Amino acid sequence: MDYSSIIRTKKARFELLEELMGQEGFFDDPRKAGELTREHRRLGTLLKDWEAYQKQLRELEDSREMVNSGDEEFAAMAQAEIPQIEQRLAVLEKAVQAAIVPPDPLEGRDALIELRAGTGGDEASLFAADLLRMYSRFAEAQGWRVEPLESSPSEVGGFKEVVVKISGEEVFRRLRYESGVHRVQRVPATEAQGRIHTSTATVAVLPEAEEVDLELKPDEVRIEVCRSSGAGGQGVNTTDSAVQVMHLPTGIIVRCQDGRSQIKNKEKALNILRARLLEKKQQEEAAKYSAHRRSLIGGGGREEKIRTYNYPQNRVTDHRIDLTLYSLDTFMEGRIQEMLDKLLASDLEERLAEAGLR
Repeated sequence: MDYSSIIRTKKARFELLEELMGQEGFFDDPRKAGELTREHRRLGTLLKDWEAYQKQLRELEDSREMVNSGDEEFAAMAQAEIPQIEQRLAVLEKAVQAAIVPPDPLEGRDALIELRAGTGGDEASLFAADLLRMYSRFAEAQGWRVEPLESSPSEVGGFKEVVVKISGEEVFRRLRYESGVHRVQRVPATEAQGRIHTSTATVAVLPEAEEVDLELKPDEVRIEVCRSSGAGGQGVNTTDSAVQVMHLPTGIIVRCQDGRSQIKNKEKALNILRARLLEKKQQEEAAKYSAHRRSLIGGGGREEKIRTYNYPQNRVTDHRIDLTLYSLDTFMEGRIQEMLDKLLASDLEERLAEAGLR
């Protein structure tokens, strides 16, 4: 496929961004400056890959001419190089295609991760805690920051529900396909007969919403302050710091009590509320947009059963891309990059197909 016209457009945009970035006052609006800087970096990578792609095309053409030159020694050398050049071309073309496809405007956002115990009682709450540990370990390895927002502990040391914010480079892009129902098969610590139980936990990965994404009108939000609840002796019990926020049009309720500060709890609650409202808006738009777009990876819905964690077999299986890894022990320690890469690759194939690049 000839990408020349697309590249010309991208190059013009790159040059415009370079001009804008050199102007005085460019960084006066940090949010906008950050978006344009990230776009400039993406375009720079695309143009670099395109130059490398063009160079390999020229080398391929030269090698093919040398094969037909009549000089047996040079022809043999050129023939041996052609498969290597073609392999490099395939890698570069894929990189160019991936950069050409318009990115999701939310890909660069930080993310809120909500984990809830599903079926399975106490064991489900313990599994939710295990998943939180897994994501926290992965985030730490990436140099990301994990900030607890809200939690509801279970009596056995797990979580009925827990919400954290993860901040860093392209967090939402890399974790977005973790949304769904995660199923665990293992022998609970309390199981005397050694029988394998099946439990579930749900994960929702939400892009952090900004105030420009949607407007929270004062008359649509009811904020109530009340005394925090929790295990005895915790400092959180000593003040009326818990905050409950209700979005009246949708009925969505968010309660935050983990922090000692009423102001901080209010900020966290509003942050979670914005993220949930943005998720609802996205789902409504996605339903209108394309069913095919969600056919392989899924729509990131909370109800989709996406993965099974089988402890007796040391196996983790993602049902959307039919990928099984026999390394559950290290997977639960946060080494989930291989799975995330496969999910991103599958998603890219769909996006390329929809853009007519496949």
